[in-house]
Amino acid sequence: MKPYVMIAEDDKAVAELLRYNLEREGYDTSVAPDGDEAMILLDERAPDLVLLDWMLPKVPGIEVCRRIRSKPDTANLPVIMLTARSEEADRIRGLDTGADDYVTKPFSTTELMARVRAVLRRIRPALVEDQVTVGDITIDRTTHTVSRDGKNIHLGPTEYRLLDYFVQHPGRVFSREQLLDGIWGSDVYVEARTVDVHVGRLRKALMSQGGDDPIRTVRSAGYSLKGG
Repeated sequence: MKPYVMIAEDDKAVAELLRYNLEREGYDTSVAPDGDEAMILLDERAPDLVLLDWMLPKVPGIEVCRRIRSKPDTANLPVIMLTARSEEADRIRGLDTGADDYVTKPFSTTELMARVRAVLRRIRPALVEDQVTVGDITIDRTTHTVSRDGKNIHLGPTEYRLLDYFVQHPGRVFSREQLLDGIWGSDVYVEARTVDVHVGRLRKALMSQGGDDPIRTVRSAGYSLKGG
């Protein structure tokens, strides 16, 4: 059964971005546009994790978190709080209320997906796939290591995130714009040329121990990782 994540977010664009990325990684999702709806959805079906916006209409997210922690059947439910509040006092308040993690907006979707996996791995480890293999390439998310044909491959942090993004959908072609949004986030200005540079570095690293080029360049479209 797929892990089920409830998204409590009143910004439709943010909610759709979260829903798309979670479903792309294999999660079931539901979306609550306000705190009242979030509590109704929680009663209808217990999620495996909640992404909870602090500034929800009707019932604020921090109050939703309090109610989650006060009910015996949801007291241990993983909660990641999303908020534009970045002050240390706000982060402490969110965590003291019972949130398992705290992510400030704007955020990188790749980083947020990694935090979702980290929280689930810590609290409900059976739900998260720690090791993924595509062809002769294996990525281990617990140790942040990569190997090809059994040989260790050293990657920089951006190249690691790029590979992790590719392995989620081997064979799928991603445009430069999709990779920019997925790796760096839509609110960070990075030139499209930067994608080419990091793909080149990833290619070089993956071929450093021999083997064919595992990354396919699709002219006027983008890049994909060849499926195994």
